[in-house]
Amino acid sequence: MYAPERQQAILHLAREKGRVEVLALADTFQVTAETIRRDLNTLGRAGLLRRVHGGAIPVGRLDFEPDLSERETTAVAEKEHIATAALDHLPQDGTVILDAGTTTAALAAALPTDAALTVVTHALPLATRLADHPGIELHIVGGRLRHRTRAAVDAWALRTYGEITADVLFLATNGFGTTSGLTTVDLAEAAVKRALITAARRVVLLADSRKHGEEHFARFGTLDQLDLLITDTGLSDDATRAIEDGGTEVIRA
Repeated sequence: MYAPERQQAILHLAREKGRVEVLALADTFQVTAETIRRDLNTLGRAGLLRRVHGGAIPVGRLDFEPDLSERETTAVAEKEHIATAALDHLPQDGTVILDAGTTTAALAAALPTDAALTVVTHALPLATRLADHPGIELHIVGGRLRHRTRAAVDAWALRTYGEITADVLFLATNGFGTTSGLTTVDLAEAAVKRALITAARRVVLLADSRKHGEEHFARFGTLDQLDLLITDTGLSDDATRAIEDGGTEVIRA
């Protein structure tokens, strides 16, 4: 296959799936990762794709949001490692907020049966997972349900989070970077995330390294608002240093 033919096929895949990844494309087309990176750069210079960490997304798709079932099957091992590392940062008999997300859901699943915590969440999947946990005092925040994420948003959720203070927030995001900050797809979800950050004494971001460098439509914070980022070993040394230079501790699990 000639390079222009491969690039056309890559563009078709990106538009069909919403994003493409270097290693997966290299396997699909049986070429090196460096060849794929050159293809993506060519498509980027042509204004057809936008490079993100580990791959690319179609131009005009900054608002792309995979559905929950797709995100649950992405980077599963990395999310489990992140969740395990996050267990060391639970407060003793304290209060935590769990943001809506598949990595925070992995943390909810990993909570030991002897954990004694007050948990506040606006995410139905997390609330369902924790409903029968013997040591959890669970508070469910209501509001309009976003079907894409099964999370409550809008005035009721914002008002509730404005009335509490938690020891630790375990925050989720669609994208993060030293320049772009913390971004997500939906404005209503971004507003809730801003309220979460304000409602906690300590903010811990749980995000796999694939999200580094990704930028989405709605910005809800900056990295210097984070006390800690727990990610996986895919985050590069340079990216780690840049984040830590901004004052945020980084753990690569």
